[in-house]
Amino acid sequence: MQMTDKPHTDWRTERDSMGDRQLPAAAYYGIQTLRALENFPISGIKPLPTYTEACVLIKKATALTNGELGCIPDEICQAIVRAADEVLAGQFRDQFLVDIYQAGAGTSHHMNVNEVLANRALEILGDEKGNYKRVSPNDHVNYGQSTNDVIPTAIRIAGLLALQTTLYPALLQATAALDSKADEFQDIVKSGRTHMQDAVPVRLGETFRAWAQILSEHQTRIERASEDLTKLGLGGSAAGTGLNTHPKYRHRAAEILSELTGLSLKPAPHLMAAMQSMAPFVGVSGALRNLAQDCVKISHDLRLMDSGPKTGLKEIQLPPVQPGSSIMPGKYNPVMAEMTSMVCFQVMGYDAAIALAAQAGQLELNVMMPLIAYNLIHSIEILGNTLAALTRFCLLGISANHERCRAYAEGSLALVTALNPHIGYLNAAAVAKDSLANGKSLREIVLERGLMSAEELAQVLDLESMSAMPSPLGDLGIA
Repeated sequence: MQMTDKPHTDWRTERDSMGDRQLPAAAYYGIQTLRALENFPISGIKPLPTYTEACVLIKKATALTNGELGCIPDEICQAIVRAADEVLAGQFRDQFLVDIYQAGAGTSHHMNVNEVLANRALEILGDEKGNYKRVSPNDHVNYGQSTNDVIPTAIRIAGLLALQTTLYPALLQATAALDSKADEFQDIVKSGRTHMQDAVPVRLGETFRAWAQILSEHQTRIERASEDLTKLGLGGSAAGTGLNTHPKYRHRAAEILSELTGLSLKPAPHLMAAMQSMAPFVGVSGALRNLAQDCVKISHDLRLMDSGPKTGLKEIQLPPVQPGSSIMPGKYNPVMAEMTSMVCFQVMGYDAAIALAAQAGQLELNVMMPLIAYNLIHSIEILGNTLAALTRFCLLGISANHERCRAYAEGSLALVTALNPHIGYLNAAAVAKDSLANGKSLREIVLERGLMSAEELAQVLDLESMSAMPSPLGDLGIA
């Protein structure tokens, strides 16, 4: 960084344990952030806003706690709280700059947050940025804290907030859209398919209802996994022992964080365990991967059922949202379903990286937390954004091709399955083979061979009856 060609008033000097450095006078970040910017020019990816907000919420809660407990002066406490509120309102977001691939445990990002809040607090108090003797990033903003307990707490809070604001609403909307389409398509009979081959008839509506049930069950799994995120290791300080913290600090900080976030948070039963184990993040990530896998399956099903329009299944029509080809006029592609699969593949990759990072901790700390933080929070947010877009631009506008669905159902050789109880498996197999070889319908061959009467055959091969779903209570003998 070339600094000598700038007027002296454009720069300020800060000092840390390694020496003095010049920074832009207007910058709210400080010397440790500057060193991180120089050391980690890796990806150009900056911290996710949700993650930064979680860190700032922690700083606000800890300032209030430490002020209340008399650990830092009230004047400084209030200045830090005001600075935090300004960041939470959207200000100074361009000051959080450290690459997501950075110093182990997240120290660089953590100090970036501490420095921005300290320098803004100094301004609020009428002082100059960089005068850390009055408001220190370490001694005041970070009082009673360590990267080692702040960062895992921030991942927990950011994960919970992202789930509540992004993924859960999107899952509910997608589930509702699928349920609505299930009702709309309930009377449409289509051919089922197993092994990509003809199978017994099903209702198009039940296909959509099954997808809705799948998403609903995934939300339950994710909610169950995320319960572990509510247990905070904040107050463990550097190694989980609570060194340099007030005896009431961890409980009061959890109470204030609960009030600020609307989440039900509590101190972990063992602070050292909460610092060392990344299992809660692995659990949530695994539940997200599980959801992503089924979303891929659903998106592929949508593409197959919409394939064509002349040479594919074309049982449904996905809404065209943009031209599909740079060379073929009039072509429309299932782009929302394609995008969904790509995002889900990324989530699966993130999950693999989280698993590797989680087992890479040593002794009292896992230093791979920056990778876990980005991958977990990003997974939640891109899955939520994807499901919201898929619902809006695809699911809500799907229409059915009644005639094509009916024709496939009536022409399927798998209808012979319904004849098994009446003519036996071997006779049914012979009828199917004859139909495929000679082009005759199943009905014609059964009647020609005298295996059933026309009345019996009409009753057995009734598509509506064959495709009707059993009552959920039928197997219990409950009407």
